[in-house]
Amino acid sequence: MTAATVSPGRTGTERAAPALDPAAPPAEYSAVNPTEILVVLPALNEAAHIETCIRSLMRPRGWVSGCRVVIADGGSADGTQEIVSRLMGEFANLRLIENRGRLQSAGVNLAVARCAGSSHRVLVRCDVHAIYPPGYIGALAQELARVGAASVVTAMDATGGCGFQRAAAWIVDTPLGSGGSAHRGGRKAQFVDHGHHAAFDLGWFRRVGGYDPTISHNEDAEFDLRLTRAGGRIWLTDRTRIAYAMRPTFGALWRQYWNYGRGRANTLSKHRIVPRLRQIVPVLNTWLLALSLAAAPLTPLALVWPTLYLTVLAGTSVAAAIGLRSIDGLWAGPALAAIHLAWGLGFMQRILGGRRLAPAPRLHAG
Repeated sequence: MTAATVSPGRTGTERAAPALDPAAPPAEYSAVNPTEILVVLPALNEAAHIETCIRSLMRPRGWVSGCRVVIADGGSADGTQEIVSRLMGEFANLRLIENRGRLQSAGVNLAVARCAGSSHRVLVRCDVHAIYPPGYIGALAQELARVGAASVVTAMDATGGCGFQRAAAWIVDTPLGSGGSAHRGGRKAQFVDHGHHAAFDLGWFRRVGGYDPTISHNEDAEFDLRLTRAGGRIWLTDRTRIAYAMRPTFGALWRQYWNYGRGRANTLSKHRIVPRLRQIVPVLNTWLLALSLAAAPLTPLALVWPTLYLTVLAGTSVAAAIGLRSIDGLWAGPALAAIHLAWGLGFMQRILGGRRLAPAPRLHAG
């Protein structure tokens, strides 16, 4: 896997964002023009989402057409690159680069190394599975200038079209599904220690060394840990938010949260820090379920905890069916089980069986 390098720099269902003029830069950010903003989307086999995402970012053309938008593709074999190449004929500011590191973390670093010039001041990271409201890039630029933060993160509203997606979206933005993460369906603007990455002051991004290019999941939380330790502040904005498409099947959601659990364990192991309560709860629940089932042949009392947990899952399904006014909501219980158990098992597998990660090499001038 190849780590990208960046040169040192100066520090310095969709819901509408608050009213903005998307064709012009926000007044508070008049000191920065579009040519000073780099937008990066890491992608790998995203043919189903890439065009919708890019078009949502580019609308309306206006001010956004002055930003450089880079797709860092990790070797897609499903037509993603062909879609981007076609869109490059429509959007002159769109560029495609090859990310041989494949991982999102390596792709963002590579885009900064290759495409951010000395005049670029702001990095906006986007997710291909998201749909962006008009004026999104300008709103982020406005917040960076107004708050003076090192990074701005956004609230995420989970969405889904099919039955399982709708139910998973309903539960993931609740405390049961997210553990109370401020950026999951949040409404309050505040300084936080972590959130869904959106915009960075490029000087701060370079100062802390960019992403760890060896981390496949949870790279944003690992970056935020280093950023806050270095004195950078992270602002959760309430001026814009994104719609995020949930995984469409139980198996896909399970794999996603298995990787999330492993990724969080990587971060804790690398930095030797104690997990928070909301990170410990799914692990304890998984352990209790395993121990209870193992002890069930010896005493029926061992089934108390599994029974309680199944009751919670069943109650979640009923509540979701009522909330969504659809039988689709019955998938909410299985989706919640995938979120909890896959995360807990992935975390334990990494802690008990994985190797300890060495500190990532700092990104430097290449």
